[in-house]
Amino acid sequence: MANVAVGDLVIRKSHGGDVVFKVTNIYEDNIGQSHCTLKGMHLRLVADAPLSDLERVGAEHLRNEILHMESVHNDTVKRVLMRRSMEREKVNNVRAEHSKKYEYFEMPGRVLHLDGDEEYLAMCLKTYHQMNIDAVGRCIEESKQPEHVIALVDEYRPDILILTGHDALLGGGKKDFRDINNYRNSKYFIESVKKARIFEPSKDDLVIFAGACQSYFEAILIAGANFASAPTRIFIHAYDPVFIAEKVAFTPIKIDVI
Repeated sequence: MANVAVGDLVIRKSHGGDVVFKVTNIYEDNIGQSHCTLKGMHLRLVADAPLSDLERVGAEHLRNEILHMESVHNDTVKRVLMRRSMEREKVNNVRAEHSKKYEYFEMPGRVLHLDGDEEYLAMCLKTYHQMNIDAVGRCIEESKQPEHVIALVDEYRPDILILTGHDALLGGGKKDFRDINNYRNSKYFIESVKKARIFEPSKDDLVIFAGACQSYFEAILIAGANFASAPTRIFIHAYDPVFIAEKVAFTPIKIDVI
């Protein structure tokens, strides 16, 4: 039996160790077999696995995982800031040609970020700060987000609303992607989007990103989101909603974001 406890970082042997997870719960099924609930270390994915399928992550594996993710994150932030610097320079050059004396001025959109994962929310808020985005974050369990979204949108009046956390396709074998019951949290993201759209119907006045790993992408868009995850049921990283929000926040309304 694997020597695994809540809080340990593990990989699934049956999946070739493709994703590093944190163990959030250990429980027994109805036949007495031990299982674990897992959340991705850097991916917005929740999964269940037999305890016997898990292997604790070694120090070298963990070090390499952290270094890789920090490198990818830092490179992305640098590219974002470089792009914005080039955009400012371009605008200032145009103004200089027309004898405009005033300096470049930015007023990016404000973000309200609801996240089902407290650790991920803290990481995202730090990144918003790095990129000079005014962002308010609230850690709210995915299933509770529909209860709170209207009051929070009314309180903070954001330009951009992020509804995220963790999600996953449930069960094994062939799955029906069109069955909402096959998704762990997609129904909550869909309900939250619908409620936010009742409050603000305009997709220009409130831009919404919703979803997590393997979410019901099409249904979230139909509910009224501008952006959703995850096309083809892919995994998304913890910071992906932040970088979508940044692109929207700093893009003039008359220019396509993507």
